[in-house]
Amino acid sequence: MKQKLLLLAGILVLASCSSVKRSQRALNQGDYNEAIAIAVGKLQKDKTKKGNQEHILILETAYKKMTEAEKKRIAFLKKDGNPANNREIYRIYSRLDRIQNSILPLLPLYIGENGREARFRITDYSAELLDSKNAFAETLYQEGQFLMQQNDKLSFRRAHSVLSELQNLSPNYKDTRDLLEESHFMGTDFVLVELHNQTPFVIPRRLETELLDFDTYGLDDFWTEYHAFRNREYKYDFAVNLNFREIFISPERVLEREIPLEAEVLDGYTYKKDRKGEFVLDSLGNKIKIENYVKVRGTLYKTIQTKSLALEGKVDYLDLERNRLMNSYPLETEFVFENVFARFKGDERLLTNEDKVLLRNHFVPFPSNEQMLVDASEDIKGRLYPILKRNKLR
Repeated sequence: MKQKLLLLAGILVLASCSSVKRSQRALNQGDYNEAIAIAVGKLQKDKTKKGNQEHILILETAYKKMTEAEKKRIAFLKKDGNPANNREIYRIYSRLDRIQNSILPLLPLYIGENGREARFRITDYSAELLDSKNAFAETLYQEGQFLMQQNDKLSFRRAHSVLSELQNLSPNYKDTRDLLEESHFMGTDFVLVELHNQTPFVIPRRLETELLDFDTYGLDDFWTEYHAFRNREYKYDFAVNLNFREIFISPERVLEREIPLEAEVLDGYTYKKDRKGEFVLDSLGNKIKIENYVKVRGTLYKTIQTKSLALEGKVDYLDLERNRLMNSYPLETEFVFENVFARFKGDERLLTNEDKVLLRNHFVPFPSNEQMLVDASEDIKGRLYPILKRNKLR
């Protein structure tokens, strides 16, 4: 037990030495924030611990140097007079205030070797924070307005990003909320998707509804909105045309097959006898059985109903603003209706489980051409989905 305690104490000492070295190294490299963070983290656990005296000295030095460097940077940025500097000025004041507030709960910190308290110049940054925040907010507001005045999609999107930052910084600053809604609307690509039937067949309304149900595709994102029906309140930027060019529907076919079946099947048992006509027994004294096989025959009358549909088309992506074709992709699918049933004459011992299933089936009416198109909708959507998903408009 004693050895374990000594080992634990050794580990703690090594950990403490390691943190001091890391903090000192950060201080020497001018990474004052890192040096402060390490020291504060150790002192928050036990500021009176003798092994943490070095952390107090490092914290005192790093805080002083950090404060001097940050205030010098602020003075330079203010002198430069560029409104773009307001972001950095606000962030520096926020950082100064945050670091100072992390140290305040630890005070006073006593340096035993020097017989004094560590010295930290505490400043009230509330006025500077408020002024720099307001200046930063106004800079974001002006930047957002400027970008919106460029009147193009990507500028509206950049404006929305800037105004979102403003909304997080200062909720409801001036008319930011309205500008956010406007920049989002103006930056959104509105895509009209239409089905164009170039075949002699009438496309069922149900099929069109299924194909243009974009909730099932999950295509909409923050900057793209797909519409299946034209809305005059929107100016569409792109169009996706589903062009059905050819539809081939085969005649209704009925194929009948007559399948003769023949096999030897088990038909009971007899018992083995010797020349004297007495039963032959096995080693346990039981009569020896002889399996009796007989040849049986039958005929399976199998009927197959089929009707198929093949669709050929393409998906065209159009840039409506520039009035040009962007891309075109083939869209092909095939759907087959098949029904198989059977009847049987003969010894039923010849039937397999699969045969018995067919015997339970029966003739069904062939689907109409319209129903074939509707039934093919899931397969068409399955082929259309990856085309739509992998082709981004911008």
